[in-house]
Amino acid sequence: MNDGSIDAGLLSPVRAGTPVEAAVSDAAWLQAMLDAEAALARAQARLGAIPPGAAEVITRAARAERFDLRALAVAAREAANPVVGLVAALREEVRALDPRAADHVHRGSTSQDVFDTGAMLVARRALATIRADLFATAEALARLATEHRDTPIAGRTLALHAVPTTFGLKAAGWRHLVLESASRLGTVEESLPVSVGGAAGTLAGYLATAPLTGAAAEAYPDRLVAAFAEETGLAPQVLPWHALRSPVADLAAALAFTAGALGKMAVDVQSLTRTEVGEVAEPTAPGRGRSSAMPHKRNPVLATLVRSAAIQVPAIASVLTQCLVSEDERSAGGWHAEWQPLRECLRLVGGAAHTAVELASGLQVRPERMRKNLELNGSRTGAERLVAVLTPRWGVEAARRLLDDASEQAVESGRTLVEVLRGIPGLGLEADQLTTLCDPMGYTGAAGALVDRALRDRRP
Repeated sequence: MNDGSIDAGLLSPVRAGTPVEAAVSDAAWLQAMLDAEAALARAQARLGAIPPGAAEVITRAARAERFDLRALAVAAREAANPVVGLVAALREEVRALDPRAADHVHRGSTSQDVFDTGAMLVARRALATIRADLFATAEALARLATEHRDTPIAGRTLALHAVPTTFGLKAAGWRHLVLESASRLGTVEESLPVSVGGAAGTLAGYLATAPLTGAAAEAYPDRLVAAFAEETGLAPQVLPWHALRSPVADLAAALAFTAGALGKMAVDVQSLTRTEVGEVAEPTAPGRGRSSAMPHKRNPVLATLVRSAAIQVPAIASVLTQCLVSEDERSAGGWHAEWQPLRECLRLVGGAAHTAVELASGLQVRPERMRKNLELNGSRTGAERLVAVLTPRWGVEAARRLLDDASEQAVESGRTLVEVLRGIPGLGLEADQLTTLCDPMGYTGAAGALVDRALRDRRP
């Protein structure tokens, strides 16, 4: 039986069972903090601040499976962060391997350096998974856009039929947002920094424990940051950022954008799958979408999962933005407030991106239903074009009034717009011209060319 105290994702099905869960789990976070400790020791050893052998032993000991995760979590209550207990436990693990190396664990460092560097490692690993799913989604949407470049569908504005567009342009628009998201996340991923500040952001502790004087001591902070960045694969920091929280705020903003981008596709799919619309359908799987009460229903669960994340993430990300208001050289509560919201943003967006791959790859498109729905308004979607055609003869205001009146007559009488217009004397258009101009299938503007332009965006 599972421990009921563990968050298994019961209330967050969008991320349950997806790869991002493992990437941001407690075990992953613990390993990332241990990776930070080990990388710091190796960086210090490269610069002669601790013995190389000690760094090797610390690296060997820094394995999450050696530690009691629950005990560390409970111990964190005594220090308001998990690093204090972790350092003590790591020191004991190192002492068991080599007593002489134990004194070199966490040398000159502070809890926030280790936690923030670990958080950036967790974020980078999660972003790699998220971006891979975004690119897979973009590929699937590119196929849809290509196949349905010229497939007409009713454009809808303020919930009502407007003028025709194409499903290819709709899919190209979804893809554009997905690629924009991947680009934003890529920029953030490349700039995720190590954290090296020491107790109050001056690196004093690191300097005090390094046997250096003069010019060597003066150069040591920059050399340590560079070596630590190389050991972790993260970016060098510009300044210690204990109370300068832009790395987290930037990450939050990119995640919120990504959630919204995926949510746009999801809400469109939900609208298009409505029973009375029926222009697309989600991919099927045994048991998927079943209602607990109504056997006839197959709910659009993939779009629902993605949309649920899109609604949550911007609100959660706002907590991370608020933490920019961080007092002094280290915040009492502001820093601590970031941890869970950051993980939740990562796993919600990761779950949404993973779900979007399946949604886009298996989306069923129904052109015949799109055509049928275009015919529902009795050719009135051609009114805009008719105003343009009639303006040289009637003038723009008169042409607009004529079409307004004709459209109202068509609605009230149940006739098509073509039938109403044929009864207007002196209109200046033949019957076959009216039929052609009111045909929604031939009025998609530059949609095809716009699809072609969008598909030239091949960001890797």
